[in-house]
Amino acid sequence: MAETKRLNKAISETGYCSRRAADKLIEDGKVKVNGETVGLGVKVTQNDAIAVNGQIITKEVENIYLAFHKPIGITCTTDTKVRGNIINYLNYPERIFPIGRLDKPSEGLIFMTNDGDIVNKILRSKNNHEKEYIVSVDKKISETFIKKMGNGIPILGTITDPCKVEKINHNTFKIILTQGLNRQIRRMCSYLGYEVQSLKRTRIMNISLDNLKPGKYRSFTEKELRTIEQLVGTSSKTEEAS
Repeated sequence: MAETKRLNKAISETGYCSRRAADKLIEDGKVKVNGETVGLGVKVTQNDAIAVNGQIITKEVENIYLAFHKPIGITCTTDTKVRGNIINYLNYPERIFPIGRLDKPSEGLIFMTNDGDIVNKILRSKNNHEKEYIVSVDKKISETFIKKMGNGIPILGTITDPCKVEKINHNTFKIILTQGLNRQIRRMCSYLGYEVQSLKRTRIMNISLDNLKPGKYRSFTEKELRTIEQLVGTSSKTEEAS
């Protein structure tokens, strides 16, 4: 007997949209299962054909997990009308989307996937998944700067969480965040009177950029994926956390 799952979860797992967005589509009568318009709470199997706005979205594709070195100038959006968007740049043969984002003027590691569930788990900031960056600024870094960055900076109506900060040379430092505030590092530096000259994300959780060149991607190894699944194993899913 085929496994059943809620329709919103099945739609999310195709990468079409989040569960919450799927609920809205279902409520608006835009979703059909096997040709019939359905309501919230319906359960489906892998044998059912799901269509949104008349387009079949179900397709048996294995889960895809990529580590991508985003170059400077590429925008982390799935809106293919935006010039320099990450989807058109990658031109991957299957539907995939980024987990989180990385500013257009920044470069470095970003995950790409078609697995909606792992996206929801990783993006929960309370799960404290580390992200490591190498940052260069426009003037000499003081010990006071390092201490204040690590203790927390008032931005966006809050105080940033304590984090690990290490000086590399006179104008470059390494920082490890467990938050994902908008343009967080740039705002933190600006508050202290520094301007970011370059910013590269070198690690997310257990996966490092290593020698991956800008514009290139690779699949997660089995070991990397198993470790990530362990790290997010206690994470809240969308329905529980929303």
